[in-house]
Amino acid sequence: MALPHSGLFRTLRRRRWLRRPFPPEWSDPLERHVPFAQELAPELRQRFLDLLKLFIWEKEFIGAGGFTITDEVRVVVSATAVRLVLHLDLSYYDRLREIIVYPDAFRLPDRTGVVLGEAKNWGSVILSWQAVLAGLRDPNDGHSTATHEFAHVLDREDGSFDGTPQLRRYSHYAAWASVMGEHYLKLREGRRPERAVLDDYGGLNEAEFFAVATESFFEKPRQMKEQTPDLYEELMRFYGWDPARG
Repeated sequence: MALPHSGLFRTLRRRRWLRRPFPPEWSDPLERHVPFAQELAPELRQRFLDLLKLFIWEKEFIGAGGFTITDEVRVVVSATAVRLVLHLDLSYYDRLREIIVYPDAFRLPDRTGVVLGEAKNWGSVILSWQAVLAGLRDPNDGHSTATHEFAHVLDREDGSFDGTPQLRRYSHYAAWASVMGEHYLKLREGRRPERAVLDDYGGLNEAEFFAVATESFFEKPRQMKEQTPDLYEELMRFYGWDPARG
């Protein structure tokens, strides 16, 4: 069960948890399902493993639709979340309390049709386990449900789903608004190269544009860097790394 989240308590608890060894049984799910974890440089891989421990132990995982939460589920889902904040900070997930996992596509009372993932205002992410695995199975197709939904969480951390997360510096907001706004409008108009780099779903609103762009940034970085370099630069400045370098 997730524990209370006062700032001092959280800091002390994380320090204590960081001293615990990484559970060896978690290595197998990483090797089988999370290809990007195997490609991290040694110094970055240690940070990844540390953040992975904290995320798993801090968040509550709930099975839905008859699904059973296992260590494999916790490790794989958490890995996709941690990837986004490797060069940021785990505090971007402080408002996230629980991850609800269904075995496959599911229905929600406030949505029409079946759903593969949803980030909620009140601190929950809902995921389809099969969609999580499918997103990791082909790491270069530009589609990752878990990456998409955790990008929404980063977006929401500053108070709203508006396509603008809390940036590193105040001076970054003007360029962010200009570049993201330009490519969002071009995607809505069906322009190229935006449609070659980004899923059309990103044209729904600014929040979906940021989540879709995040998927492409991590899954199709070379293509994005070549075809929409200014968009790539903004995302690189926010996320703090250049995945196109491999």
